[in-house]
Amino acid sequence: MIKEKQIIGYQFSDEGSETFFSHNPATALNNEFTFSKATSTEVDRAVEKAAAAFQEYYKKSGEEKAVFLETIAAEIMNTGDTLLSVCSSETGLPQARIEGERGRTVNQLKMFAALLREGSWVDARIETAIPDRVPLPKPDIRFMHIAIGPVVVFGASNFPLAFSVAGGDTASALAAGCPVIVKAHSAHPATSSIVGKAIQMAARKTNMPDGVFSLLYGDGTTTGIQLVKHPHVKAVGFTGSYKAGKALYDAAVSRPEPIPVYAEMGSSNPVFILPQAMKERGAAIAAGYSGSVTLGVGQFCTNPGILFYKENEDGFTSALKQEFEKTNGGVMLAPSIFESYTKAVEQHVHVNGVAQLAVGNAAKENNIATPVLFSTNSETFTNNPELSEEIFGPASIAVTTAGKKEMIDIAKKLSGHLTATVHGTEDELTEYKELIDVLEQKVGRLVINGFPTGVEVCSAMVHGGPFPSTTDSKSTSVGTAAIYRFTRPVCYQNMPDSLLPLELKNKNTLVIWRLINGERTNKDLN
Repeated sequence: MIKEKQIIGYQFSDEGSETFFSHNPATALNNEFTFSKATSTEVDRAVEKAAAAFQEYYKKSGEEKAVFLETIAAEIMNTGDTLLSVCSSETGLPQARIEGERGRTVNQLKMFAALLREGSWVDARIETAIPDRVPLPKPDIRFMHIAIGPVVVFGASNFPLAFSVAGGDTASALAAGCPVIVKAHSAHPATSSIVGKAIQMAARKTNMPDGVFSLLYGDGTTTGIQLVKHPHVKAVGFTGSYKAGKALYDAAVSRPEPIPVYAEMGSSNPVFILPQAMKERGAAIAAGYSGSVTLGVGQFCTNPGILFYKENEDGFTSALKQEFEKTNGGVMLAPSIFESYTKAVEQHVHVNGVAQLAVGNAAKENNIATPVLFSTNSETFTNNPELSEEIFGPASIAVTTAGKKEMIDIAKKLSGHLTATVHGTEDELTEYKELIDVLEQKVGRLVINGFPTGVEVCSAMVHGGPFPSTTDSKSTSVGTAAIYRFTRPVCYQNMPDSLLPLELKNKNTLVIWRLINGERTNKDLN
C-alpha cells in the first residue's frame, strides 16, 4: 500500500485520520494508493503559505513565470508511462486518450508561457498629462492588469489532466501571478499526486516562493468549502456539476468579502438541423451526431444533449436510429457518475410522451454505460423542463418541431449553455438569421455545420456561457483570455517613472503593445 500526502508548498503533510483509496472503475477494485483527507489545520497552512508566496510571486517577471510554466510541462512529460497507467487505472479511460490529454495539458502550459513572454496581455494603457488643460489639468494615468491573489482550483472528473491539477485553471492562474491551491478530485487522487509533485519540483527548480502551489485531498463539502471561505483566497476555478458549483458560488458570495467563482457547470448544448441541410446530408449529420453524443462515453461538458429538427422527416429519424444503434458504451469515470447517469436515464423513460428511439451497444456490467437516444415532440419537451437538463453520459433526446417559428420560439426559452450548433446550407443560415441571433445570446460558442465536442485550445476560444452553464458569462476557462479571471485592473496616477511597473514605464524595454493616448504602439513614450 502506498500512502500519499498533502502537498503544502515545498512540504508534505499527513495529519488526517480519515482515509480513502484510489479506485479502479473498470475492475471495481481499489488501487494501491491511499490518502488522508486534509485537516482544517492543513487547509489553513496551505492558504497561509499561498498568501505569503503571493507577495513575491505576483512581482515575478513574465519571463520568470514563463520558465516556471514550461518547467511544469517538462516535469509532467518526465512522469512518462507511470502517469498514463495510473490515470487509466483510476478513470477507466484508455491510455491513448490520456496520452492525448497529457499533450493538451502540456501545450496549455506552453501557450500561457508564450503569452507571458510576449507580454502584451496586461493591456497597458497610458494617458499622458496635460498640465495646462482648462478648466482643469489632466493628470498622467497608466493602467494594466495585475494578479488578484491566491486562487483555489477544483479538479474535474472528466479531464483528469487538462482540467485538473495542472489544467487550464491552474495554468491561467499561475500565468496571472496567482499562487494556486488545488483540491484534488476524489476520482483520480493518485493521478493528482503525480502531477502535483511535478509542479512542486518545477517550483523548486525555478526558485519560485514556497507556497506558490499546494495540493489537498478531501471532500468538497468540508475541505472545499473551508478553502472557498478562507479570507486569503481571492478567486475560485471549478469544473463539474451544477449542484457542486452552485454550492461553492453561494459560499463565496456569502463571505464578508465576496469573491468570484468561475464555475463551469456543464450544459445540454442544443443542436438545430435546418431542412435543406437535412435533405442534402442527413445521413452524415446523423452519424456525426451519434458519434458526438457517445464520444468518451458522453462524459464531456460539450456533449450534445438535445437535437431539434422538423417533424415528419422519417428518413432522417430512421438514419439517426440506425447510426445510434452502432454506437458503443463504456466504463464511466466513477461508480457515482454511473449511478447518476442511470438515474437520469430512468427519469426520462418515465416521462409521458418520451420514447426510447435507439440504444447503443454495451456490456451488461457494473459501471459500463449504455448509450440511449430518446425522442419526443416540441410540446412534450416544452411542458417538461427537466428534459432540457444535462445528462452526463452517452444520452440525448431528439425533439421534432413544426418548423422555423417553433424552432425560434424554443431557442428563446432555452437557458444558458456552453454551446449551440446549427446545421444549414448557406442560404438557410441567412434565412434563419433570427435563430442564430437568439442562440448567440444563449451560449459562449456557436458552432456552424459541426459538432461541439472537441474544444480547440487557442486564443480565440470561449469555453463558458450564460448561467446556469457557468456562474460568470463574461469569462472563459479555455484559451488565453482565461487569464483575466484571475486579474484585476489597476491604474497609477502621477506615479514617478522610477516606481512604475516595467510595462508602464516611458521606455518600453519589454517591447509590448500599449495604448498610448488612444494609439496602439510598441514604441517608447517620448
